[in-house]
Amino acid sequence: MSPCPRGTISYRIKSGDTFHNIAQRFNTQVAAIISVNPGVDPKNLHVGQNICIPVRRKVVPCSPANRYVIKAGDTFSKLAQRYGLSVAALTAVNPGVDPLNLQVGQIICLPVRRRRRH
Repeated sequence: MSPCPRGTISYRIKSGDTFHNIAQRFNTQVAAIISVNPGVDPKNLHVGQNICIPVRRKVVPCSPANRYVIKAGDTFSKLAQRYGLSVAALTAVNPGVDPLNLQVGQIICLPVRRRRRH
C-alpha cells in the first residue's frame, strides 16, 4: 500500500480488529476508513495489514516546533515525564484539551522546545 494521504495516519491491523472497533478507537467513522482505503475488504482484514485512518487535527496556537501529535497510549502524565514538564504546564498551554480524553492524531502544544529526556 502507498503512504497514507494527508489527514490520515498509518495503522497496522492487530488480531481482533474490525473497522468498527478501529473507528471507535480513533474517534472516526467506518465510512471514513473505507473511503481512504480503496481496495481493502473490511470483512477480510489480515493481521499485519497496513491501512490508513482519518484523523481530525486542529491547528493549535503554538509554534510548529512545539506541536506534538498524540499517539496511542499517550497521557499528559507520560508526556510530562518524557519532556521534563509538569502536568499543570501541559494543561496551561492546552486550554480546551481534555487530558482524560486525548485522541490519537490530536495535536497539542508543548510549553518548551521538544527535547526527549534519555
